[in-house]
Parts: sequence; structure tokens; C-alpha cells
Amino acid sequence: MNTEAIDGRMLFAIPKKGRLHEKCIELLAGADIQFRRHNRLDVCLVMNHPIALVFLPAADIPSFVGEGNVDIGITGHDVILEAKMEGRVTEMQRLGFGKCALQVQVPEIGPIKSVEDLAGKRVVTSFEVLAGEYFDRLDDRLQITGENKTKIEYVGGSVEAACALGLADGIVDLVESGDTMRAAGLHAIATLIQSEAVLIKSTVPKNPKIVPLIDLIASRIAGVVAAGKFVICSYNVSRDKLHAALIITPGRRAPTISPLEEENWVAVNSMVEKNKMAAIMDELVKVGAEDILIFKLDNCRV
Repeated sequence: MNTEAIDGRMLFAIPKKGRLHEKCIELLAGADIQFRRHNRLDVCLVMNHPIALVFLPAADIPSFVGEGNVDIGITGHDVILEAKMEGRVTEMQRLGFGKCALQVQVPEIGPIKSVEDLAGKRVVTSFEVLAGEYFDRLDDRLQITGENKTKIEYVGGSVEAACALGLADGIVDLVESGDTMRAAGLHAIATLIQSEAVLIKSTVPKNPKIVPLIDLIASRIAGVVAAGKFVICSYNVSRDKLHAALIITPGRRAPTISPLEEENWVAVNSMVEKNKMAAIMDELVKVGAEDILIFKLDNCRV
């Protein structure tokens, strides 16, 4: 696709593959960003907005947003720090998926039980910036200097195999479920950062004319994220028990309370977290609420 086709459009970077890609595609559909991506093309035009989607490796997206012409993007919080782009990009919102931890891992059966034991030895990682900063601080604290300092080596993939294959004494790698770590006979001894997918924009807007569109897309995405996290809890309760019920369902900002024709009774609608809805319904029953219903959200604006 030539540059004339995307000229004047907002550029939106999406991970082209990996752990974030499928969730990002679902997020775009929920935000009504309509596109058709042709095979082997990493740029496509959105049909209902002046937007061009650019599919890039997640690790490259912070640099393209912070230093290139890309306006917004979705990537991991971890790669923003690894790319040293936290001063050039702004995290607009966390998206609630792709959650993981960057952890120091060592063989479960072995002499190394703490990061202090690992200091001065060999560490393999694909996060050499974050790992280097972490072990530099550790070496300084332990007064390890010169050739005895911890050695950080970069490996682009299969980091978890480095210890078993004799390349490292420990590794620094992302952990999601922990299955890969355990299968490799490793266990975590320290956590560097917690990470998840984030929506980012350039700290300095490239084109002030598209700022309203950036805000619109961010609002839509926030609505999709909230719809996945919350449900509507609706119930009836007498006014003398209302205070106790509202403590259980304070709402995302505040509940909606409407009077009923039956004297001294009100209807309450409140957003509650989806993963807590069963417990919330049980608590409402205990305080005397009746006709408790849960409604799923397809989309919303928050």
C-alpha cells in the first residue's frame, strides 16, 4: 500500500502476532473499527473511520508511536519499559488482557535459591535492558564489581531452555500461566514488573487535527473493556434496607435509584464486577433485596 493511501489518516499500530494479537482484533470489533486485512499485507484501511491499521511486532510498537509517525497503538507495558519509551509515549488505559509478570527464574532443583545467589553469574533474557538495570542495582548493593558482575546475555527466543542447555544459571522471562516455566523445571525467585496490554499514544501529538479521533477511539475501547469487566445488577429493596444494599453495590461511580409504586420500595441498578457477581447477589439476599437480576453488557461508555 502506498503512502498516499494512508496520508492524513490516523495510524493505529496493532501487534501482528503473539499473545496480544487475537484480543486486539476482538477489541477493534467491539469498538466498531471495520477493516479487511489482505493476506501478507501489514497495513490496511479502516472502512468507517479515517484510520490506517499498521500490524507490527509488539516490541516495536512503542518506538513507532514514540519516535515515528504512528499515532496510537496497543502493546505490553513491559516492552514500553524495555524500549525506554516511557517518556515519549503516554499510557491512555490498561486493557485488562495479556497480564503477565517479568520474573527471574532458576532451576527448581539446584543451588540457587535467591537473586543474591544468582548475582555474579550468567543470566539469559530477551529483556536485556530491564534485566541489566535490575542486576546492576543488585550488584551495586552486594558490592560486586568488574569481571565478577552479573553477565546478561540476549536470546531472542526459547529463553526457558537456556539453563537446561548450559547457557545460563538463571533467566529473566515473562510468565503468564507458568506452565512453560514449570515444564522447563524452573521456578520464579523474584519479580521485576507486572505487565498487561495498554493503549498508548505519542506524548507529543503528530497531528493536532486527529486528536478528537484519538479521544473517540480511546472512549470506545474503554467502553469495550468496561463491558467485559462489569455487569448490571438490578434489584428491588425497601428504603430502610437501602443503605446496607448500596454498601454492597456502590456502582462504578454511583448506582441508579428509582422509586417504585409500592410505598417505601425502590429499584436499584448498579454496575458490579463480573467476577464478583455471585457473591454480591448472595450478600444482597442477606440484607433483604428481592428480584435480583444480572444483565450482561455488550458495550457501554464509561
